[in-house]
Amino acid sequence: MTTRRPSKLALAAACTLGAGLAVTALLFSAVGRLEHSAARLAFEQRADQRTAALQSGLDDAVEVLAVTSQLFQTVAPVTRGQFHDFTRPLLARHPFIQAFNYHRMLAHAERGPYEARMRREFPGFQIMGIEDGRLAPAPDKPWYNVVDYLEPLAGNERAFGLDASYHPQIRQAIESMLADGRPAATGLIKLAQSIGNESGMVMLMPVYRPGMPTATSAQRHAAWLGDVATVIRATTLVRKILEGDGLLRDPQLALQVSVGAPGAASSVVFSQGDMAQGTASASATAFARLPGWLEWMDWTHRGEYRRGFTVLGKNWEVRLAALPRPFVEQHLGSLSTLVGGILFSVLMAAFVHTLVLRSRRVQMLVDARTADLQRSNERLNADVASRKRTERALQESEQRFRRLLALSSDWYWEQDVHYCFTSITGGFFDKGHISPERFIGKTRWDNAPEMLTTRWGREHIAKLEARLPFSHLEYAITGDDGVLRWFSTSGEPVYDATGDFRGYRGTGNEITERKLSEQRIQHIAHHDVLTGLPNRVLLQDRLAQAIAYANRSGHPMWVLLIDLDRFKFVNDSLGHKAGDILLKAVAARLQSSVRESDTVARLSGDEFVAILSEYPDAQLSPDIVQRVMNAVAQPVILEGKEFFVTCSIGVAAYDGTVGNQAHHLIEHADIAMYAAKKQGRNGFRFYQPVMNEEALERLRIEGALRKALERGEFVLHYQPQVDLGDGAITGAEALLRWQHPELGVVAPARFIGLAEETGLIVPIGVWALRTACAQARVWHDARVADGQAPLRMAVNLSARQFSQPDLAQCIADVLEETGLPPACLELELTESVFMDDVTQAVGLLHELKALGVTLAIDDFGTGYSSLSYLRSFPIDVLKIDRSFVNDLATDTDDEAIVVSIIALAHNLKLRVVAEGVESREQLEYLRRHDCDQIQGYYFSRPVGPLQFEQMLRDNKHLGRADIAAPARVEAETGT
Repeated sequence: MTTRRPSKLALAAACTLGAGLAVTALLFSAVGRLEHSAARLAFEQRADQRTAALQSGLDDAVEVLAVTSQLFQTVAPVTRGQFHDFTRPLLARHPFIQAFNYHRMLAHAERGPYEARMRREFPGFQIMGIEDGRLAPAPDKPWYNVVDYLEPLAGNERAFGLDASYHPQIRQAIESMLADGRPAATGLIKLAQSIGNESGMVMLMPVYRPGMPTATSAQRHAAWLGDVATVIRATTLVRKILEGDGLLRDPQLALQVSVGAPGAASSVVFSQGDMAQGTASASATAFARLPGWLEWMDWTHRGEYRRGFTVLGKNWEVRLAALPRPFVEQHLGSLSTLVGGILFSVLMAAFVHTLVLRSRRVQMLVDARTADLQRSNERLNADVASRKRTERALQESEQRFRRLLALSSDWYWEQDVHYCFTSITGGFFDKGHISPERFIGKTRWDNAPEMLTTRWGREHIAKLEARLPFSHLEYAITGDDGVLRWFSTSGEPVYDATGDFRGYRGTGNEITERKLSEQRIQHIAHHDVLTGLPNRVLLQDRLAQAIAYANRSGHPMWVLLIDLDRFKFVNDSLGHKAGDILLKAVAARLQSSVRESDTVARLSGDEFVAILSEYPDAQLSPDIVQRVMNAVAQPVILEGKEFFVTCSIGVAAYDGTVGNQAHHLIEHADIAMYAAKKQGRNGFRFYQPVMNEEALERLRIEGALRKALERGEFVLHYQPQVDLGDGAITGAEALLRWQHPELGVVAPARFIGLAEETGLIVPIGVWALRTACAQARVWHDARVADGQAPLRMAVNLSARQFSQPDLAQCIADVLEETGLPPACLELELTESVFMDDVTQAVGLLHELKALGVTLAIDDFGTGYSSLSYLRSFPIDVLKIDRSFVNDLATDTDDEAIVVSIIALAHNLKLRVVAEGVESREQLEYLRRHDCDQIQGYYFSRPVGPLQFEQMLRDNKHLGRADIAAPARVEAETGT
């Protein structure tokens, strides 16, 4: 017995020590793996936070670009001041934006006029390009994409006026944008305004001409007016986004962000920390070849994360690496478990050894000691079971922690099985200014009762009853301070160990600022920037609602199109700032003159639309339209001066029975408004179907007019001008005639005004000038060969032609081309062409006079006659309008006017020509009062070139004209 006890004693102590160490090793391994998993989860969550923040920031930049593009869709045209005011708060809110640009698309033919116009505001301006990295004047190209608007200008001066299409990536982005109709972006490029090595990128969104279709790529190319661009500093963008979310400084992470090809050094836009240190080869550690279940024992704790996303067609990649951290710092729990377990095992082994030694001395207590040992073993087993329960609780806590981290919110809440709140933590009551009594013990719909009656609320309650998780439920609550705030919440059901439902738990945060921003953006997208009235988009929605109400109720509705009569005068005399003030005042008056249920919208420029619906207790009548006109006609104080601005209104009525004409109400109101303007302005007209026929006739004439010149349908007739001294023909006036193959001979009164409005009068006028000069050269050569005096050819210049900047050069080119002596050309102008800018008109007249041509004022006395202007103009001839000549024999007032004009002209050394002479009495009266020349049906109506040549060969003379006055013929107008 004595020889065997030491071995038994050693075996018992060794077994106790071995068991304790084994349990300690298991606990050490379990806790270590939990710590390693928690560290990996924390790393992935931090990486996801940075990726989500970057993607959200880039989405914000795209949204800012869309909002800026909306400005050009709702305001036409956008002024520099409006562009500056609109982009200034966006630049302050997004510091990573280098600049906002508006790229104007210019054809090569527009380059010269555009640069000249810009130099008046920016001396020395010219379109620039980049060659070999240096700014230089842009070479000639078919088109240019010019940086026209640039905010802020300070620091970006190198980009102002730059032809943005110089860079291949920008050209590629433009083609992509026009091909699929969506915004596009460049890759990393060197910006023109950058001084350092920081790269940037340009986001582009197209701007189309209003009203043009954009469904196909070809249509988008045709409608392309330019584009709105956001210039992004890539490195600054990443830094500002991460700084704004507090994610920039983390010494435990290495971060790298790239655009384009992953891994290429040129694509990296931001780097922080030693990425190589975080992604070192696994062979560098002592635990490199450990199996997966032992990788938690890696002392360096490395981890790597890659995530990519796409913004405007460009691939972004976020790469993070966990930097090595000391093993002890990551495994305090497991090391504490290991040390404690070892100490406990050693103590237990020592205790057992002591007990056994004491049993040798006290044999009588062997049984008692044995029982104590059994009880100790039972306690040890209970301790192990307790540790296992602790381990299970730790796993459940970890799972709960992961779910709560995934919800990522401001506060945490719990509900019981009846969906009543039992706990809310994290500042909900402070942020919402809500007392706890309003929520604790109550359901969410007790504080938001609209959930019981709205669809979204009922769907949420149904989801709760189905025990389903929910996320991002948004609702509004009025706090105890009376302020309405918005909240977002997410939650999931909770079950106990037996699977019974115990309620809900989740998180929430306040989103009031985001909702207000969304409401502001929604307001900008649907309202006019200047007046705050609904824009075209919202107008169409309100019109559809009004039409639906009219169809449903049977009550009629009216659409009023209101156009200001003297708005251009205010803009020209006081400037656009005063014009904006006037538009705001008119908008307020229009709103106050109709009911709150009616809609007033700004259509464009100085045009407004009002939608009026009839209700059983409020009938529509013309008095309502008159009330609107009276409200607009009230005086307005602009720069200390009182202005009166009237309006013309067109009204289109709809009673629910007109069929598809409801979709053309604004069109019909526009037609009626133009009819009101033709009646003398400051009035209103209701639309009638005959007005539409007139508009269609106008469109038909305009379509045919656009093709008439290229088809050779225009001809010139010539009316002789006769000298009253000797009765001989001294010249001719070229008059335009249109011979249409289907319409026949179209009277000038039907197409001259339309040609003026559309601008077609410019090429038509050039053709008439060239044709008349060529014909005059033929007659000139023939008369000079016969020893006769040369004839003067009189050609009319329209107001649109007179405003062309190259008019003098164009006339000089025609004279040189045809070889006609300048003295044989007489240019006729009406008084109205001088009135827009007298100083400019005087300069242009002197340029024309320097060519050697003769200048005449046509229709004198019917325009804005002014002796002071007449004295300043280098005029040679005054032509008395036919309206004064018609009643010379019967109207003493006309006689006095004609005599005064003749006397005035002779005193100013000017020649006088009387138009529309159709009777011998008129002729004799003009001859008695020393009128120099006449033209009219008394001598000859306008004839073709062959008939005119025959009159010259026959030497037709006033003395040999028929004595009997020919029958009066309706006067024709010409150009």
